[in-house]
Amino acid sequence: MQPMDEVYREYARVVFGFLLTQTRNEDLAEELTQETFFQAIRSSDRFDESCKVSTWLCGIAKNVLLTYKRKHPENEQLDEALASEEFQKSAPSGPSAEHEALDNLGRLELMKRLHALPEPAREVMYLRAFGGLSFSEIGEIHGKSENWARVTFFRAKEKLRKDVER
Repeated sequence: MQPMDEVYREYARVVFGFLLTQTRNEDLAEELTQETFFQAIRSSDRFDESCKVSTWLCGIAKNVLLTYKRKHPENEQLDEALASEEFQKSAPSGPSAEHEALDNLGRLELMKRLHALPEPAREVMYLRAFGGLSFSEIGEIHGKSENWARVTFFRAKEKLRKDVER
C-alpha cells in the first residue's frame, strides 16, 4: 500500500463526501473523516488489497459513523427534528433566501425524497450520487455483489421517478 499521506491526499475528498451525505453536517463529516484516517493508520497492516483503497476507507468510515451514532444518540433525534416539516416552516427567511429557495426547490425536493427512501436504497443512492463510488465499491461496502448495488440503485431511482410523476 502507498504511504498514508498519499492515501489521505488521494481519498480524503471521497471519504468526506461519503460522510457528508450520511451526516449532512460539514463539521461532523470533517471530524469523522479525520477519525477514519486515524483508524486506517492503526489498521493499515491488515489491509490485504482484496478491495480498492477507497472501498476499504469507506468501510472504516461507515464503522466510525456507527460508533459515533451509538455514543451520541441525542444527535439522531436532533437531526430528525431539524428535518421535520414543522421546523422547516418555522425557519426564518429573508429576501435573499427566497431567491435561493426558488433556485433550489427541485434539489431540496429531491433530497427530501432521497431521505425518505428505506435502507439500503438510500445509502446506495448517496454513495453513488454524492460519494462518487462505483457499483463495485458500493457492493463491497455492503458485503454484496456489484449487481446487487446496480439493482438496488435502479429500483431506488425508479421509485423516485414514480414519486415525482405523482
